[in-house]
Amino acid sequence: MAIRNVVLEGDEILRKHCREVSEVTDRIREIMEDMLETMRKEVGAGIAAPQVGIMRRMFVAEPEPGRVYYMINPVITEQEGSQTGDEGCLSVPGLIGTVERPQRIKIKALDLDGKEKEYEFEGWDATVMCHEYDHLDGILYIDKATNIREPESEE
Repeated sequence: MAIRNVVLEGDEILRKHCREVSEVTDRIREIMEDMLETMRKEVGAGIAAPQVGIMRRMFVAEPEPGRVYYMINPVITEQEGSQTGDEGCLSVPGLIGTVERPQRIKIKALDLDGKEKEYEFEGWDATVMCHEYDHLDGILYIDKATNIREPESEE
């Protein structure tokens, strides 16, 4: 496993639509593990492939420590409700903004074994999944956010 460089806002790669993964190979699994390690080093809750310079439809999310989801070719199949909360992004360091997201979603994706799984997420978990999913279509949270600001220090 290896730590990868996080692509920052301003790099055009973050604004492109990612291509599907044609086959879940050892290389794809290795990239996903690198993404997890990079996300943890940067203290994030999720990271999408374009954030490490890879234009494929896949992301890793860890909405709480130890609960990791590997999403390959994800598709949001249902969403309902609405919630608003503050988000940040590893590709937009030093800022947070208030974003409206669905309260509940269903998402289908391939896992690391290439098997299709269906998940249901609510609340914070749904926010994390939607945030990462947006990256696959070249959308950053700052495109949807209001009140973009520096986080208040906790001193």
